[in-house]
Amino acid sequence: MKSAHAGNGHLRDFTTDPRVLIIAAIAVVVATAGLFAGIVLLKLIRLATNIAYFGQFTLAELRLEDTPLGLAAVIVPVIGALIIGLMARFGSEKIRGHGIPEAIEAILLGRSRLDAKVAVLKPLSSAISIGSGGPFGAEGPIIMTGGAIGSLIAQMLPVSDNERKTLLVAGAAAGMTTVFGTPIAAIMLAVELLLFEWTPRSFIPVAVAAIVAEVERTLLHLPGPIFPFSGSMEASVAGLGGWVLVGIASGLLSGLLTQLVYACEDAFQKLPIHWMWWPMIGGVVVGIGGLIEPQALGVGYDNIANMLDGRVVAAAALTLLVVKAIIWSVALGSGTSGGVLAPLLIMGGAMGAVLAGILPEATPGFWPLLAMAATMGGTMRAPLTATFFAVELTGNTHLLVPLIAACATAHAVTVLLMKRSILTEKVARRGHHLVREYRVDPFVLTRVREVMTSKVESVPAAMTLHGAAAFLTAPETRHPSFPVIDENGHVLGVIDPPAILRWRRAGKHRKTTLGELLAGSKVTLAYPDEYLEGLSDKLLTANVSHLPVVSREDDRLVGYVGWKDLMRVRSKKQAEERDRSALLSFGARRKAQQSASDPA
Repeated sequence: MKSAHAGNGHLRDFTTDPRVLIIAAIAVVVATAGLFAGIVLLKLIRLATNIAYFGQFTLAELRLEDTPLGLAAVIVPVIGALIIGLMARFGSEKIRGHGIPEAIEAILLGRSRLDAKVAVLKPLSSAISIGSGGPFGAEGPIIMTGGAIGSLIAQMLPVSDNERKTLLVAGAAAGMTTVFGTPIAAIMLAVELLLFEWTPRSFIPVAVAAIVAEVERTLLHLPGPIFPFSGSMEASVAGLGGWVLVGIASGLLSGLLTQLVYACEDAFQKLPIHWMWWPMIGGVVVGIGGLIEPQALGVGYDNIANMLDGRVVAAAALTLLVVKAIIWSVALGSGTSGGVLAPLLIMGGAMGAVLAGILPEATPGFWPLLAMAATMGGTMRAPLTATFFAVELTGNTHLLVPLIAACATAHAVTVLLMKRSILTEKVARRGHHLVREYRVDPFVLTRVREVMTSKVESVPAAMTLHGAAAFLTAPETRHPSFPVIDENGHVLGVIDPPAILRWRRAGKHRKTTLGELLAGSKVTLAYPDEYLEGLSDKLLTANVSHLPVVSREDDRLVGYVGWKDLMRVRSKKQAEERDRSALLSFGARRKAQQSASDPA
């Protein structure tokens, strides 16, 4: 006798196999390549800045506000934007935008394939954009560049689409780690934004890539944490109110910034000129904004450091917030090349500095930091990424609770107010719908016996072909197919009108029994303890709509299951989320008991 659990011996918590170790080993190579790509991008940005604003071919750290150009500096972003427009027009259009939506699109729709042009032109165009004053960060371009490197390496190897996706994301995580020294946040970014799954087969190689990149950047003496901050705040009811208030304000700012970016993009779409010239118009706005507030230009990491040190007063913070928001939205809407992460930190931090005066007392820089993380988490819809990002940037683990409180609040605000994030809106505008909710498939939790029909209508093997045809076409017959069983209750096969027609066309005699017709045929069967995940594959492989269910002990027919039964599982899952009922209603029960005890 077979064990009742014989069919479940292969079931495991995860489907990952030892091949994940091979992909993890390849991820080490991807991480190293992504690290050097990130370093090259940072050097290119500094070089482009020094050439554009100082006329010097040097990698020295020169401050934009010290440029000798004066009012002529307004033309620098315009020239940089013209170069980017030409690169996009005659090189690759994929260099436009901030990188992450393009990576998402390649993962979901392009089999995780990015070409060599992107790996070369994206960092070059971003360096020109940021170096010529563009109000962007380097993280989006390096995520795209690192992803392109991972994809190119994967395309040279015999890997599956899922493995290629994993290596693309591993390169992106390595790139982000290189720029900011935040391996945990890079891993969380992969989980929350790029992988579209939560499995060891993808998590392990991505984690390997981020960790290797962090170790290698440490060996190269790159700084970390890049914005040290030792401040904190005592947990209290008033403090919690402040954390939530910052989260709400950051969520509203996130929604405003997202709407502003796409309003600018829509405005550019209406212009009667080729999109190649749009960045130049954005460059004019950037140049004028730079005259008003020079601190709004470039990556602006000095702004972050100053806000964390408490050296930015409310008036200056408000000016920075307004100017940065306008030039960033217009420039990004124009289709130039740049990132969103650093600008979100700066704008969120500026808002935090403005609100600090009305919030509970805390260490200088605490409220700007909280608003930075919450604005990033709300805008990107990645609260865990934002939380760990702030912790790793500052090296301050004592801020985890206030950070997650603010980021979760901002996340709640944007999820409830906006259909899509700033990242997925661009993909949606290209005609593709994304779902970022990860749930366990109900098929992997539901067994066949929970959905099958137990009272099965079957036909005997002794029935003739003529009798079967008459039975299937009779008005009282309610089903399109029926299992055929022998005298012992064993299933020989399934009959339906197409099968009868095939036999008739093949010249089978009308008095031939179904047992004779099905002799030697292969029967696809289901088992009561089998999960629906495997059953759906059986239905597809056999190209049938129903399967007989037989006992594992004696192979006797015990049920019948079809695709409609599977669909009911999904409907039940939706009903569980939609229908509301109180399982405990003590008040109603007491009232009912009292009514029953009252005399009529």
